[in-house]
Amino acid sequence: MAVAGARPPGAPVIAFYISGHGFGHASRVIEMMNAVAAARPDAALVVRTSAARWLFDVTVRGRFEFHAGACDTGVIQSDSLHLDIPATIREASAFMATIDARAEGEAAFLRARGVTLVVGDLPPLAFAAAARAALPSVATGNFTWDWIYGGYADAIAGAPDLLPAIRRAYRQASLTLRLPMWGGFEDWGSPIVDLPFVARHSARDPREVRRAIGVPDGRRMVLASFGGLGIDGLALAPLARLDGYTVVTTGHALGLDGGVPRGVVLLDDREVYGRGLRYQDLVRAAEVVVTKPGYGIIAECVANDTAMLYTSRGHFVEYDVLVEAMPRFLRCGFLDHDNLYGGNWQPYLDALLAQPPPAERPATNGAEIAARHLLGVGTHPPGVGTDY
Repeated sequence: MAVAGARPPGAPVIAFYISGHGFGHASRVIEMMNAVAAARPDAALVVRTSAARWLFDVTVRGRFEFHAGACDTGVIQSDSLHLDIPATIREASAFMATIDARAEGEAAFLRARGVTLVVGDLPPLAFAAAARAALPSVATGNFTWDWIYGGYADAIAGAPDLLPAIRRAYRQASLTLRLPMWGGFEDWGSPIVDLPFVARHSARDPREVRRAIGVPDGRRMVLASFGGLGIDGLALAPLARLDGYTVVTTGHALGLDGGVPRGVVLLDDREVYGRGLRYQDLVRAAEVVVTKPGYGIIAECVANDTAMLYTSRGHFVEYDVLVEAMPRFLRCGFLDHDNLYGGNWQPYLDALLAQPPPAERPATNGAEIAARHLLGVGTHPPGVGTDY
C-alpha cells in the first residue's frame, strides 16, 4: 500500500519515473522496488507515472508514495495490436518540446521529497530532472524511445528535433542497467551494466491456481494476455470449443460485445488480486500464454516455464528483436491475426506444446542485482559490463 510520513535519518529516497506505456514497464520496476525494499526496509520509494495506481497498491512491498503524472507519451494505440504512428510522433514531439520546463518542475518535486536517486524506465524526463536537481540517475530498460521513434522514418521526418532532444536527456544518466533483448543505446553517455531478466516469479502450485479460478481438472490452461490495452473483436465462441484446453483471460484484455460462453474463464483483474493471486500465478498455471511479444510477458513466461503463442503487434520496432531472441529462452510459435481473431487456435497450441524445451535457461534474478546497483549508486563507482 502507499505509505507516507517520517523517514529514518540517512535512509535512501529513490524516485522511480516509469513509462505509462502498457503494464510491462511498471511490472518490472515494481520487482526492482520490492528487491530494494527487501534489502533496505528503511528505503523510501517515490513513484512518478501515468500507469495504473492499483497495480502498485497491490504488488509493491515496502513504503512508497504514488504521484500520478505523465513521464512520456509512449506509443499511441487503439489496442495492444494496433498503432497510430503519426499520432505517436506528434504526441512525443509536443511533450519533448516542453521538456526543459517539465524538468524544472520535476527537479523542484525531487528536492521537496528529499530524493537521493532517480531511476527511469525509460522516460527521458527522469534524467533531465535529475540533472537539474544535481542528483544521480539510473536508466533501466531494454529499449530506448529514440530507437523506437527512429524506426518510423516517414513520420519522424516531420519532427527533426525529437530524437536529438531525447538523446540529450538520456546522456545525462549516471548509470544504465540494460535488460536482455535490447535495442538502441547508441551514442550512450553512461556506463552500461547488462542484467539478467527482471521477472515476476510465482510460488503458487499451478493446480491450486487452476482450481481457484475455475479451470476444470484434466484441461490445459491457455492464458490470453494482451497487456493494459487489451484487444477488441476476439471471437470467444470458438475458444470455448477447443479440444482439451480452457482459455482464461482478464477483463481489461477484451472488449466484449456479448456474454462470455461457457468454457471460457473471464476474470476481473482486481478480483484476482483480491483472492491473493498475482498475474504471475496465472502465467505459471497456464501451459500456454497467447499474447503479443513484449518484454514483460516474455520474461514471465521464461521465469515460470510457460510456452508462448504470439501474434504480430503492428509496426513496433521492438518486435523483431524480441521475436529473434525468444526461441533461445522459451517454447514459442506464431499465430496470425486471422486465426487469432477467428479462434482457430487448436493446431497452433498442439504444435507448440509438442516442441522440445528451449536451448537455454537464462537467469531471472535481475531485480536483485538491480537493487544492489541502485543502493550502491553514490557510494562507490558503478561497475561496467555484465554482472551475472
